[in-house]
Amino acid sequence: MEMSHPDYPKLFEPLDLGFTTLPNRVLMGSMHTGLEEVRGGMHRLAEFYAQRAAGEAGLIVTGGVAPNRAGVTVWGGSRMSRPGHARGHKQVTQAVHQEGGKIVMQILHAGRYAYTPFCVAPSALKAPIARFKPRALTARGVERTIRQFVNSAVLAREAGYDGVEVMGSEGYLINEFIAAETNHRNDAWGGNFERRCRFPIEILSRMREAVGQDFIVMYRLSMLDLVAGGSDWSEVETLAQQVERAGATMINTGIGWHETRIPTIATMVPRGGFQFVTKKLMGKVKVPLVTTNRFNTAEDCEAALASGAADMVSMARPFLADPHLVKKARLSRPTDINTCIGCNQACLDHVFQNKVSSCLVNPRACHETEHAHISPPTGQHDTGVARTGLSLKHGKGLRVAVVGGGPAGLSAALEHARMGAEVTLFERQSSLGGQFLLAQRIPGKEEFKETIRHFETQLAHAGVSVLLNKAATTASLAEFDKVVLASGVTPRPLNIPGADRPEVVSYADVLQGKVVPGKRIAVVGAGGIGFDVADFLTHDADAVGFMKSWGVDESLQSRGGLEAAQRQASTREVTMFQRRPGKMGTALGKTTGWIHRLTLRQRGVRQVSGVDYVKVDDQGLHVKLPDGSIQTHAVDHVVVCAGQLSHKPDGVEHPNMLVVGGASDARGLDAQRAILEGLESSYSAFPNA
Repeated sequence: MEMSHPDYPKLFEPLDLGFTTLPNRVLMGSMHTGLEEVRGGMHRLAEFYAQRAAGEAGLIVTGGVAPNRAGVTVWGGSRMSRPGHARGHKQVTQAVHQEGGKIVMQILHAGRYAYTPFCVAPSALKAPIARFKPRALTARGVERTIRQFVNSAVLAREAGYDGVEVMGSEGYLINEFIAAETNHRNDAWGGNFERRCRFPIEILSRMREAVGQDFIVMYRLSMLDLVAGGSDWSEVETLAQQVERAGATMINTGIGWHETRIPTIATMVPRGGFQFVTKKLMGKVKVPLVTTNRFNTAEDCEAALASGAADMVSMARPFLADPHLVKKARLSRPTDINTCIGCNQACLDHVFQNKVSSCLVNPRACHETEHAHISPPTGQHDTGVARTGLSLKHGKGLRVAVVGGGPAGLSAALEHARMGAEVTLFERQSSLGGQFLLAQRIPGKEEFKETIRHFETQLAHAGVSVLLNKAATTASLAEFDKVVLASGVTPRPLNIPGADRPEVVSYADVLQGKVVPGKRIAVVGAGGIGFDVADFLTHDADAVGFMKSWGVDESLQSRGGLEAAQRQASTREVTMFQRRPGKMGTALGKTTGWIHRLTLRQRGVRQVSGVDYVKVDDQGLHVKLPDGSIQTHAVDHVVVCAGQLSHKPDGVEHPNMLVVGGASDARGLDAQRAILEGLESSYSAFPNA
């Protein structure tokens, strides 16, 4: 009998599915990477999943694959509808199986969310976030689509997959059939709840008959629609029981439709915040249930399992951040895990721009065949396999100085050390982290401290000499073969009369607590920093907690799980200003910008665009409006969030110096670019890399 893990007894308890056993309770959830559509992408996708299998994910679910042409999310999207598609997927399944893993293919029909003019739906109702109005499926079209779902599962088995996940949530086609709001049919596939559920039940029952009993069929059930007209709890429970009878091996949790105006996975969502939904269904069905959304640590997964919230926990983005997170947890090394911070910047935002996904804290994600994986020099701390990579001899004997301990400097120091170089990191402040030290002070961005923790741990493992409170000089750098200047940025000052008054302060001083802002505040600048600072200043409006602030009915008594939001206006009077005319926040992240804009609007933050800043005096901040008039705002403080300037220490020189991150270019700087440039700076030291 296998002994339970001393730290995670539930997490590493095998899960018996009858015909097969999963080694642990961690599911790598489905996420689209963009590799599915690029030339040579299947080879890269195979390496991507193989590394996660080597990292001991209990079960892997692929990104969504359409069962037919109408079901693709974008034109040219991935399909599994003919034998040639199955042959292309075999390299993925073989790579995973060679590492001892199990993988299932998600079958996803986008329905009215498809970004093509050929989209279809139960009824011809355009989604509020869609470009095209769908065509309503005929009765024959419904039957044909069911057969195509079944065919896709059969082909997935031929491709070597261990099973499939049928995507029945998030507002895609199956979910559209289930909800009365999107299904206005009056035939056998619409009307009352029983007929609206016929579509997924027919898919599952016919699929089970076609693939046999020794094949995983997981169903992604929308347990909390978070849209008006969504299912109520009695319908969710009834459908779950029908799904079980139709032959599902497992039921996964779906939270929220894509058109939902409530955050469900962004970093401000509490860790494991939606597990209460899955827990309510526990005991109502006999098949294993999977809970999901914003789990990013082994400790939180263990707690959910121990509380009886689910039989298994799904994490998707955390496997981008660290492919070996499960293995590290099993080896009792949780501090070695590179934790997902839920930012969406390099993963979902990239996908929505039709770019290959990656990860802010792990630029190698989805680029494993491009950015070599290098094991740390001290083998005892290496929890993965260097499947590809460079020999440590590339950096052996090289002395490298990294100036600056922000994201770019931390990344550069670690990667040089992993290549075998002798690295010294100079940081003029008393703590590592740079701009992340400020970011972690924003409510909902506390996760950023995990990235600093990870770098600090790995730098110690790699033997990097970290010198805090130590400014680099030309003399102190003379002994090194190479210098990476990652000295970061400084806040851009406001250059108008009165800018030197005591009430005019920088965002850094506010976030560091050096200034306690008053009641009336002007925020100058409406980029990412301006929105973060406005959030920081008005967070008292969300004192009732995340769920109540956003209107989530935790009792699950209301249809769609919605109730009146209890967020109030902030006690502070905050006005944001920007020079550029038009809507504020248009440059924020594709998948999170709407959250920030909606939050501040509901908190009563005023926004004024197209202004010129005139002066600050005893009356307040004077701005010139687009019509030429002058407006005066009485304020207690003016918080300057007008961008950043590259910080380059005066007089620091070296014949072999590479400048990265904000020190190189402060325009449009973000941590994703900084960490990637830090990684790539290590390659320049090794011409054979």
